[in-house]
Amino acid sequence: MPLTLRSDPTAPGLECAPYVVTTASHDGASVFDNGLPIGPASWIDRGRLAALPTTRHTARLADLPVTPGAGNLLLEADGGTGGADDLVRGLDDGLLVTCLWYIREVDPQTLLLTGLTRDGVYRVQGGEVVGAVTNYRFNESPVGMLSRVEAAGATERTLGREFGDYAPRTAVPALRVRGFNCSSVSQAS
Repeated sequence: MPLTLRSDPTAPGLECAPYVVTTASHDGASVFDNGLPIGPASWIDRGRLAALPTTRHTARLADLPVTPGAGNLLLEADGGTGGADDLVRGLDDGLLVTCLWYIREVDPQTLLLTGLTRDGVYRVQGGEVVGAVTNYRFNESPVGMLSRVEAAGATERTLGREFGDYAPRTAVPALRVRGFNCSSVSQAS
């Protein structure tokens, strides 16, 4: 399923500063970029890498256009409609995961992440939620995971639990992902 990840400072309900604002230089921004205009950007366009965030310095080093990261993210699926309930109805056997947290990078080359489910993991059988299950540790690369999306709902405003302070303006669809890697039972409650 083709997915598009983009930023747009003027996205309705997700508006953010249309220029770079930073109090200190770091990997994603330089104090010398303050005031640099931020326009709409497609990071992934229908499943293909379209752009990388760059400062003036990194753009010059990589011979890329200057593309500062914006303060919002929107993930959109071609033909995505409905919500999580609709995706559950189409699932014969699986898990409904409502929250991921304690996400940490394991391998930056493959973008392998690890983390835990939290506050709502449910068993789905025959298109219905049949009960709650325990929390799990997961090991997954978003790149690999996004290539296994079987179905998607409509994009809706969302707040990432762990990264809510860093990315408070996000909109994503519910996703049904084949083979999401729940690697072990979590002792966290």
